[in-house]
Amino acid sequence: MKIKAVKLYEGGFMTQPFAMGGGVSEPVFDESKTYESSLQNYLIDTGSEVILIDTGVPREVPDTPAKEGQKIYQGKRIHDYVTALSMLGYQPEDVTRILLTHKHPDHSGELRSFPNAKIYLSQAEAEALKLSGDHIVPVSFKDGPYHNFDASEKITDGVYFLPAPGHTKGNSIVVAETDGLFYLIHGDITYTDAALKENRLSVVFEDLEAARDTLLKVRTFINENPTVYLSTHTPEGISSLEEKKIMKL
Repeated sequence: MKIKAVKLYEGGFMTQPFAMGGGVSEPVFDESKTYESSLQNYLIDTGSEVILIDTGVPREVPDTPAKEGQKIYQGKRIHDYVTALSMLGYQPEDVTRILLTHKHPDHSGELRSFPNAKIYLSQAEAEALKLSGDHIVPVSFKDGPYHNFDASEKITDGVYFLPAPGHTKGNSIVVAETDGLFYLIHGDITYTDAALKENRLSVVFEDLEAARDTLLKVRTFINENPTVYLSTHTPEGISSLEEKKIMKL
């Protein structure tokens, strides 16, 4: 099994209040402190299948400079999603499955570009995106507990889809097991790894209590298993993947 980063944007930033201010009633964070931001999604090549986890922003979204007072700037576009995929040696027709963590357009933007792929996502996200058809697979998490998570869906050997509500009501995460490590591809459980370590939520969520519970489950999983934490919105995700860096809380 190979896991690769599909690199889309680089050179961005996010402010500390954005990254860590979720559920905090007072402005206790420093507006002037920022963290590096980027945008990348991930690919799992099992040898017999090419599985995408999320599909970036729509290609027609313009590349824009940062604005004064902006809370998060994802950076300058490197490539559109299909071009970034081709740089890794894959074409849209090669993709067999897409595991969609959630509905937001920086994750679901190019679902349309993969004619042979079945799209797996939670029922709530399928309804929110109004997706239907034979290629849409609403996941019921029928395969029982997975470590400390109450439910799971086994996608293929070593790849699991787990419910992780809060950021959105139907948010999910993906865990890939290979070479004795657990690669946790989480969408937006946190926007920066510092928030994970400090047990903080970002300001973007649909259900605060569910988001807190999911963050606790993710932190528990990391404490109990050698986990490489693969983030979407920080270049730490790329370096963690390249270095096979085990997250320490």
